[in-house]
Amino acid sequence: MNIGFDNEKYLKMQSKHIMERIRQFGDKLYLEFGGKLFDDYHASRVLPGFSPDSKLQMLLQLSDCAEIVIVISAADIEKNKVRGDLGITYDVDVLRLREEFLQKGLYVGSVVITHYSGQNSADQFKAKLEKKNIKVYVHYTIEGYPANVPLIVSRDGYGRNEYIETTRPLVVVTAPGPGSGKMATCLSQLYHDNLRGIKAGYAKFETFPIWNIPLKHPINLAYEAATADLNDVNMIDPFHLEAYGETAVNYNRDIEIFPVLNAIFEGIYGSNPYKSPTDMGVNMAGNCIVNDEICCQASNMEIIRRYYSTLNKVIRDEASENEVYKIELLMKQAKISTDDRQVTVACRRRAEKLGVPTAAIELPDGEIITSKTSDFLGASAALLLNALKHLAGIDHDIRLIQPDAIEPIQDLKVRYLGGRNPRLHTDEVLIALSLAASSDSNARRALEQLPNLKGCQVHTSVMLSEVDIKIYKKLGVDLTSEPVQMVKKRY
Repeated sequence: MNIGFDNEKYLKMQSKHIMERIRQFGDKLYLEFGGKLFDDYHASRVLPGFSPDSKLQMLLQLSDCAEIVIVISAADIEKNKVRGDLGITYDVDVLRLREEFLQKGLYVGSVVITHYSGQNSADQFKAKLEKKNIKVYVHYTIEGYPANVPLIVSRDGYGRNEYIETTRPLVVVTAPGPGSGKMATCLSQLYHDNLRGIKAGYAKFETFPIWNIPLKHPINLAYEAATADLNDVNMIDPFHLEAYGETAVNYNRDIEIFPVLNAIFEGIYGSNPYKSPTDMGVNMAGNCIVNDEICCQASNMEIIRRYYSTLNKVIRDEASENEVYKIELLMKQAKISTDDRQVTVACRRRAEKLGVPTAAIELPDGEIITSKTSDFLGASAALLLNALKHLAGIDHDIRLIQPDAIEPIQDLKVRYLGGRNPRLHTDEVLIALSLAASSDSNARRALEQLPNLKGCQVHTSVMLSEVDIKIYKKLGVDLTSEPVQMVKKRY
């Protein structure tokens, strides 16, 4: 991988700034962690060299004085919102995150359900957590938020929310994904702490958008593509420009909420220590980009991947056409098209030539390998075998799995399990390859190459099954597909 980001420099700079912000306030600091504390694969894709667990590594240095509050929106629970990178719903991810934090020695104090307005699914989730002896708090939807500041900063606004009992000076507020209500949770706590005579502060640790690079930089455009479903828009921070005469990039939700934050701080301290939304942040990522060209290229590829992902979601009725239009506009701003992704072009050309489902993978050395649907294997399963053979230096014509080993599996799928598609999925072909590896050296050599698929680019001419998608994700492959559903009877 070509490195465009200095992760070690980032860890040092970011840790220093967080410590400085903690010391700035008195009894307590609510630190909103945007993005993901670990498994931040978006950041690692657009900033090659960024470690997915960088934020976690910094937090571990503060574990003795920190506790974590996990926030989830009742609206996301209601619509079964899914984390695209892991393929699990947000409510399931809350439990996963909690367990991961605990295993790493971090203290998780509670879970907060935000945007609550009586959703039955949220009630069920709350009951489920409480059965596990997990503290759960509810924060309500506030009419006119965020413009109606007098209502928000009142007993009928934040005052209606349940107060989160915390025991440590640093409260890290995190969530499965964006739009969960992390900032509102922090501000609500500032309001309640003020009533209790507790001097508390707030700071924001958000990786994107990066404030000290251009507004239309591919890294920032990739962030907009990643949050197309939230209608996030990167903007020049008008408060920062007015206060300092300097251009800084932020996004609409932070800018919209700043008057609320300003009013709360004035109520607590008599004045606001922050002159702009950008001041709230401690983001040092922009100072650690060591090769802008590499990061630009990586970000452009991410925008294209997000475009295909959104097209697929539209087909599955999981996204709106407006999200597609927004990413198309971002692609125009970045001056890119799907033709700029080599693996996508290779796959489409092969599909057009053969007239059957195809797939293509770009390997670490830049080599592009293709595959097609056959009598035995689907295109995605065949692609795995073709790629593994290439990586292991095995001739393409050598069969790693013999037909007499595949036919019984096909017979099982169709005759006994009632399946229509006799071709092997990626999980089935990997199991068959594992069995072959016990007696065949070529199969064993190919199987040993699986770790080398991590980070490879894959494109398929048709949408894959959930089974195939999950296998590719587990392998760490960046997968995209044309928005074409397979016809079961034919394929």
